[in-house]
Amino acid sequence: MSTQTYRLYTKILKALANQKRIEILRVLSNRCVTVSELIRMTNMSQANISQHMQVLRHVGIVVTKREGKEITYCISHRNFVHILDFVHEVLSDRHKAAPMRKHSHMAIASKIVDPVCHMNVAPQHAVYTHEHKRTTYYFCAAGCRKTFIKNPEKYV
Repeated sequence: MSTQTYRLYTKILKALANQKRIEILRVLSNRCVTVSELIRMTNMSQANISQHMQVLRHVGIVVTKREGKEITYCISHRNFVHILDFVHEVLSDRHKAAPMRKHSHMAIASKIVDPVCHMNVAPQHAVYTHEHKRTTYYFCAAGCRKTFIKNPEKYV
């Protein structure tokens, strides 16, 4: 491989090396999302979202499309989702902490719906969970989990 190729690898991996950007990409792994939805789902400010999206856009991990006044973000290539899935699997295996292992009754369900935003969440890849009345709920991002915890009866 050429030096230029290695530089591109480094740029992409640096862009992925941020907790909030990984959270954003986990949200985008299910579907394209508007800036307003990202703000609500991640509980980040618009300025913070914009900064992270600029980094991801610059290296080609996400693409944008305009729908009226809203900008919608999408992951540019499905393999970026696979990268996140593979790393999550390694971490889960290493720490024996994957939601599927903790909650074996969830093993038959390949997708669960986030009770707040109604986005599909794969239990084996869920980073955010919360137990309420002996039931485990899975969330696509921190903002949805935080909203649920404030008023769980609204979403149960």
